[in-house]
Parts: sequence; C-alpha cells; structure tokens
Amino acid sequence: MLRFSWLLLALPALAQNDTGWTPEHSMRVQKVADVVPSPDGSMALWTQTRAIIEPEKSEQLTHIFLWRNGKAIQLTRGDKSAQDPSFSPGGKWVFFTSDRSGKKNLYRLPLDGGEGEMLTDWKGALGPYRVSPDGKTIAFTAAEPDPDEEKARKEKRDVKVIDDRPRNHSLWLVTAEPDAAGKRAPRKAASGSFHIGAFRWSPDSRRIAFEQRPTPDFNDGRRADLSELDIESGVIKSIANGAATETQPRYSPDGRFLAFVKSTDSASTLDGSRIALLDRTSAAVRLLPASSEERPQLLDWSPDSRRIFFTEPNRTRSAVYAMPLDGPPVLKHSPEKGMLRLEDAFSRDGLWAGAVAESATQPIEAFLFQMDTKQTTQISQANAALPKLPLGETRVIRWKSRDGAEVEGILTLPTGYEKGRMYPLALIIHGGPAGIFAETFIGAQGVQSVAAFAAKGYVVLRANPRGSIGYGLKFTRANLKDWGGGDYQDIMSGVDHLIAQGIADPNRMAVMGWSYGGYMTSWIISQTGRFKAAIVGAGITNLWSMWGTNDIPSTLDDYFAGSPWDQPELYRQRSGLFHAKQVKTPTLFLHGEADLRVPIGQAYEYYHALKQLGVTTKMVAYPRTPHGPQEPKFQLDVMQRHIDWVEKYTK
Repeated sequence: MLRFSWLLLALPALAQNDTGWTPEHSMRVQKVADVVPSPDGSMALWTQTRAIIEPEKSEQLTHIFLWRNGKAIQLTRGDKSAQDPSFSPGGKWVFFTSDRSGKKNLYRLPLDGGEGEMLTDWKGALGPYRVSPDGKTIAFTAAEPDPDEEKARKEKRDVKVIDDRPRNHSLWLVTAEPDAAGKRAPRKAASGSFHIGAFRWSPDSRRIAFEQRPTPDFNDGRRADLSELDIESGVIKSIANGAATETQPRYSPDGRFLAFVKSTDSASTLDGSRIALLDRTSAAVRLLPASSEERPQLLDWSPDSRRIFFTEPNRTRSAVYAMPLDGPPVLKHSPEKGMLRLEDAFSRDGLWAGAVAESATQPIEAFLFQMDTKQTTQISQANAALPKLPLGETRVIRWKSRDGAEVEGILTLPTGYEKGRMYPLALIIHGGPAGIFAETFIGAQGVQSVAAFAAKGYVVLRANPRGSIGYGLKFTRANLKDWGGGDYQDIMSGVDHLIAQGIADPNRMAVMGWSYGGYMTSWIISQTGRFKAAIVGAGITNLWSMWGTNDIPSTLDDYFAGSPWDQPELYRQRSGLFHAKQVKTPTLFLHGEADLRVPIGQAYEYYHALKQLGVTTKMVAYPRTPHGPQEPKFQLDVMQRHIDWVEKYTK
C-alpha cells in the first residue's frame, strides 16, 4: 500500500517588510503544467512543482492536484514527485508516474477513495505512457535494464564505446487490471533497431501509431518516421518513412484519418513543416495548407473529425488554430494579453481543453478552456499566496533595425519609474536562435529574474531579433549564414531606440543571455565596448569546436550551410572567441558541467582567452547541471550572480 505524506516547502525566510522582488521570491513561484480535463469535462488534473531548499536538499517536488465540484485538492503527497497525470476513460481512476520506488514507474489511484497501486515494477528507463480508449491496457515506452552494464560498472571496466548499443526504447503493454494471480506482466509489443518516441492509440484500441528513429540521440530527431502496430497480430507497418521528419501522429475520432506533422525533405526545422493527412483506407497522404509559422504543434481533433486543432506562437503571445480537412487554417483564439497555452488534452465531447495561463504581472495557473465560447475557468491557486509586491510595467515595443526591418521586443520599466529620467539597462537575449520572449510572468523562476532587475532600478529589454519564431518562417530564416550580423543590428537598434527615448542610460548598460543568447552576448562584447558588464550563460563562443562536441551538430549545418570544413571562414568569422582581442567588458561565464547541448568547453575557451588578455572575468561551473540549471540552489545562485555582477560594474 502507498502512504502519502507532505513535505513542506523549505526556502530561506523572507522579511515581512519586503519592498522589492528578489530571486528568492522567484524561487517561490510554483510551476503549473499537465492540465487534463476528465472525459466528461466535470473534473480536471494538473501538476504543481515547487522548489525544496534545505541544508542537504536542493530539488524540485511535483505533485498532482484535482479540481472537482468547484474545489481544488492535492491528490498526491510525499517527498517523491508524482507527475504525468491522466484519467481512465470512465473517469474513475487517475494514472500517473513516480519514482517513489527508487525508479520511475506507473501508478493508479481511485477517485472514490482508497490506496494507490503500483502497476509496473520497472528497473530500466521508463518513458511516456497512454491508456487505451477502452481503458483495458496501458502502453508505455521503456528501455530494459542492462545487467552487463551494471556488472561492468561495479568491476570498474565500464568503458564507453561511442554510438555503440544505443539505449533505444521499445513499446510495451500492461493490463489495467491484474490477472487471476494478482499480477501484471508487461509484454513487449514493438521493438527493433530503432527508438520509439511519441505514440497514440487508435480510437478502437486496436492499433498504435508511433514515432521511430535510429537512436534516442537528439541529432537523430530529424530522422523520425511513423509506423503502426496492430495489437492483436503484432504486425508493424510503415506509415511514413521518407526523407522528411514525420512526427505527432493523431487518429481522427472516426478512425478514417491519421494526421501528423511533416517537414520538407531537407528535414530542417528552418524549412518549415505542415500538417499531413493519411487516409487510412486508401493509404493516400496529402499535405494541408501551410500555417502562418509553418511549425504546428498538434493538439487534437474536433469530435466530428472535421478539424484538427493546433497551436503556434503568435508574436509575443500564443494562438490556437483549427485546420479543416481542406484548409486553410482558421484562428481559433489568441489572448488579448499574456499567454494561454493549451495542452493536448480535451474532454470527450471536445468542449473543454486543459490550459495554463499567465501574463507579465500574473503568475502561471491552471485553467479549463471552453473551445466554443472561449471562456476560461481558473482551477488552481498555486501562486495565490505570493506577496503582492510592485512589479515593473511591462509592454511590447517595436523599432526599426538598421536595414529598415521591424523588430519587436518586451520592455520592462523599473518599479517606481519616472518619465524623463534615464535608468541603467539590462539587455537580455533569448536562446534558440529559433526562440522567443513571450508575455510570461516576469517574476518566474529562470536564469534571469526580470522582476528582480526592475526592483533594483533597471530598465529591462528583451528583444526578438531576426531568427526568432512567432513572426513567420521568413523572419525565422533571416539569420541563416548571418549569426552576429542582422540579429546583432536588430538588438543594438533596440538599445539605441531606448536611449533616444530617454529611458536607457548609455553609460550604464549590461548585456546577458543563455545558450544562443550567450552566443550573442559573447559576440556583442567582441564588437562594441558600450556595455559595462556581460554575463555569458551556457553560451557558444567557438562555432568550430561547438560543432564537434555538442549533441546536435546538424543544427549548425542548417544555419551555416554546411559543416566547418565546408564553411571554415564563416565558422571562424562568426565566433566571438576569434575576436577576443577586442573585448574590454567585464564578463561573467556561467555554465553547467553536464551540458551536452553547449559543452562547458565553450565557456573555458573564452574565459581563458579573456583572462590571458587581462580582461576582468570570472567563471562559475555548476556540477551535475545540463543546459540549464535544474537544482533550486543553483537556480537561485545563477539569478543572484546576474544581479550582483551587473550591480558591481554598471553602478
């Protein structure tokens, strides 16, 4: 039997007379996700994640909440996370995953009271799961444990042969109810020399469509194809296996069609993707009209099987579209302000969708979205107890770049802003480069706390330069073979715009960014001495060495029209490291030691260069940390170091 107990949030105590937002406040903002309406729309599930900071603990704890009869209750408890919630088709059970057994496993909990039960006892790596529409079977992806690997580790002979024996996931099935002996024995349903990713059940519970690619490596993501498993016979047939990337399978409720997303034959995300429709009777596939961004994220079908709902970024907001079977796409909803992000979970009648919403001044919460009336019902109070501190006014602004292109960004003014007075500037650059700054809560957890900078008296500019998503595929592609070119001009034009308006003080400016934002920061300080402080977070500084050491080198191939040996001069010219002699700005490097996306060597190279050149610099390495900080103590440290470094050199 499972017993649930609650571990209280432990964070440094905040003063009762708080007057301004700090990184400590950001760490108290809970994350809300996985909003799932019940099949009949009368209930909903979601997860809340909070930071646990104790003397010997630094972790994120996630638990599942239930909305029923207009009230929210916490459904799971304990010092181990519970996540990935879903309802049984009849709405009597809640399924979820947890690592409370020591390994991630699948559980279910009765809604009418009683103890939860463990459905699997998996010793390997468990992936996503889905309950069949008839409620009898749960499918999940998983990799089996390798006893030879564990034995080799104990005997200290655990050498790693690169690209050998990838840890591919197979597709497994387990019954919802135990057999006569009270057991549930998972059976392998689909496997081979491929890795199985996302999948969906057919409406009759007889088939499963799934993504497959050679290995789980990120660089193989573009090689994804689609196959279909017949549950009874075990026969697997190919659905789509061309040069394009084929992902996101979705069966129509009437079973006639399978929708999926298909890229161009280049398999580059920079060339766009479209929704494809497979007629399951004739096996004919046709492409539906292009969406505005050409990067649709499928949600679900309408109950009458006549439309497919999907979401895409829409400038600094989000948008939901409906794609009829013959197109073109129709805008279903885009919020007047802030972000409303729908989950791919709908009630059976298609009227209710799970969603999360937030704005610059309102922290994230869970909502139910009515698809017909577009009304929202807030169901969570995850962040209701946050202190009501003043937050800097935030608004979307536009300016012209040097070549006349319109650029958009988000401006946050200092708390207590006085018109006509100039303030120090904190310029923040997003990752990607195919990323975006959206109208999200400025006090949320992150690598930089916008609200904390505003409370310290800074004006904060977050630009969406060319290369960003949300402004059409042409704009996203506008920085091909031009990193550090037009995007640099877009950003600096935004800075000049604020100076011309008398908002930003040109003598007190700092620049910072993470990932590609770190790249642009390392590039900017090699091109201009206008900034008094810089923070390079997990940034690319040497495109040559980055290509050979990161986990997605094909991305650089897409942006630079080839590998370093194809474009040697371009890779060299557009690397900040090769212009290090021009840098005068005091620069802080922050990087995770376990970063595979941008390996920590990128920071070491630039740090050593600046150190040897006599430029004021410091480097902080975070153990166990991937491309972004995960542990709360590290998150807090990263946010605070941003503020401390900027304060030291701009004021």
